[in-house]
Amino acid sequence: MTIPFPAPRRIGRRVHGFTLIELMVVLVIIGVLAALIVPNVLDRADDARVTAARTDVNNLMQALKLYRLDNQRYPSAEQGLDALVRKPSAGTVPPNWRPYLEKLPNDPWGRPYQYVNPGVKGEIDVFSFGADGQAGGDGKNADVGSWQ
Repeated sequence: MTIPFPAPRRIGRRVHGFTLIELMVVLVIIGVLAALIVPNVLDRADDARVTAARTDVNNLMQALKLYRLDNQRYPSAEQGLDALVRKPSAGTVPPNWRPYLEKLPNDPWGRPYQYVNPGVKGEIDVFSFGADGQAGGDGKNADVGSWQ
């Protein structure tokens, strides 16, 4: 036994679209949402760069500590962080040198990390100048260093 379905009703061929007012309201809503969300998303990118810089500085400090463990001293300021990747030819050549990193990373802003021996804020200092590329600064432009 089959159940009869009512025949579909035909609706006139009139097609209703959106009015200009409806489109403008939707665009205004999208604009307001974008104005609220975009600044928060951009701040997250800055926070992620600072976190990546802190991680890189910690990794460089660990490699420097291994260098010191093998060679009884940190690389000189002249040798710099490059001594972690290539055997130093300047100054005193360390007797037990080995590669401590495959390559030196740049900071998240595309600049090389800084190395100071003897350090100003510790025995040695490894740091990035931050977003502005200048020493010092505060907030988003603050330096990111091994002393933090």
